[in-house]
Amino acid sequence: MSTAVVVPLKRFDRAKSRLRNNPDLDVATIVEELARGVIVSARPRPVIIVSEDDELAAFATSLDVELLLSASTTLNEALQTAYQSLSERFDRLIIAHGDLRSPDGLGSFEPEPGITLFADHHGEGTNVIVIPTKLDFHFAYGPGSLDRHLDEARRLAVAHRVDLASPWRFDVDEPDDLANL
Repeated sequence: MSTAVVVPLKRFDRAKSRLRNNPDLDVATIVEELARGVIVSARPRPVIIVSEDDELAAFATSLDVELLLSASTTLNEALQTAYQSLSERFDRLIIAHGDLRSPDGLGSFEPEPGITLFADHHGEGTNVIVIPTKLDFHFAYGPGSLDRHLDEARRLAVAHRVDLASPWRFDVDEPDDLANL
């Protein structure tokens, strides 16, 4: 089964508005390094960055990954478009956010059949989704996304599981999240 990792990214100088409240942080550098870690950890699987900004082309080229430009303005729309277009090339996608603190293993773990939702450390968000392609799945990121994604799996009657204890449950949204980097 062919599997690719999809990493949605905003331009580094615009990402992570909550971190930008701390003027002592070089947020663009932090975001770039987190994204680099996710992408490197996703190897040897093919990696596709999804972004609305073509300024990420040089970053993608430097890591030898594909950039899929999206005209969509929201994360859900961008991922929906990417999911549909990549369904012709891959049997399964791993959607991994570019701000995971500990992304090790993304490229080597063997996903179970069906949909797997890797929750954030609060048990409310979805940091990583493993999903077969060619489903009528609707992405629903934002506060409480885990429950909405679980509802989608149920609606589609697809085998699914939730992992609440994954090392991928820790992402970086707030300055306190940087403490364990």
